[in-house]
Amino acid sequence: MNLTDIDKRLLVLHYVFPVPFNKLEKMLQNDPELQNLFRHTNLELARVLKISATKAIQLNEQLKHHEKTPFTHLYNQENIIPIPITHHDYPQMLKWLIDPPTVLYVKGDNSILKASAKIAIIGSRKAGAYTKEALSFIVPPLIDQNMVIVSGLAKGADTMAHESAISYGGKTIAVLGHGLFHLYPRENVKLAETIGKEHLLLTEYPPYVRPAKWTFPMRNRIISGLSDSLIITESEEKSGTMSTVDHALEHGKTVYAVPGAITSPLSIGPNKLIEQGAKPIWNGFQAVENILIYE
Repeated sequence: MNLTDIDKRLLVLHYVFPVPFNKLEKMLQNDPELQNLFRHTNLELARVLKISATKAIQLNEQLKHHEKTPFTHLYNQENIIPIPITHHDYPQMLKWLIDPPTVLYVKGDNSILKASAKIAIIGSRKAGAYTKEALSFIVPPLIDQNMVIVSGLAKGADTMAHESAISYGGKTIAVLGHGLFHLYPRENVKLAETIGKEHLLLTEYPPYVRPAKWTFPMRNRIISGLSDSLIITESEEKSGTMSTVDHALEHGKTVYAVPGAITSPLSIGPNKLIEQGAKPIWNGFQAVENILIYE
């Protein structure tokens, strides 16, 4: 991938200050090409980035330390493709977020990002046989229409969504809540390796960033942002799944929910969503027809 000078400078900045783009916008408004990135005073950094004086000193030291670090070469050695928000390959849909990722780090077939239709399938980490059976009705029609399945590589529903996409001959994107050097959860390392070779792993975090409680809620906005619509399988009433739904609704995405037995705690989430206006779904043709109508 060919990167411009501003792309490369943004890689350095994001490596030492891995924040969403809305926290860097003022810096680029003042210096659109980031030509002064390595010449700022500590006071200037503190003011433009709205950080403490102590943080500005540390950041400035790190910027100067990494000014000549060949990040593109180092990422290439690890088969990691960095896509800064300033690059033409960056997905337009993510730019609509209030806090778009500054850089996407991807591994695998990055052409999947350009697929015309992507649909997210998410649900509880506790999801079981019912989700797997439901996906056998939902996923094949989506794959037949070349829709890419987006999910978060978590245990349960996410895992089943990725595996269904692969088993039915489709493509899938796994959005991670950590850097590419730290695959999580451990149970999904083999699945992640497969996706990283034949499909696509994607994260907004530099490779060194470890999983943390705060990184996964941030990941959810990317799952929603990349997708044309969202399908919820089994989910509790209050969960990370519901935060992804909130992101989707804020951006006018169609939300589908798999109806479930009233005796199951994991049906409370999707059943309540249906009550609130989500579209019930029991086969993939329903989502296909809706997307074709709006194309």
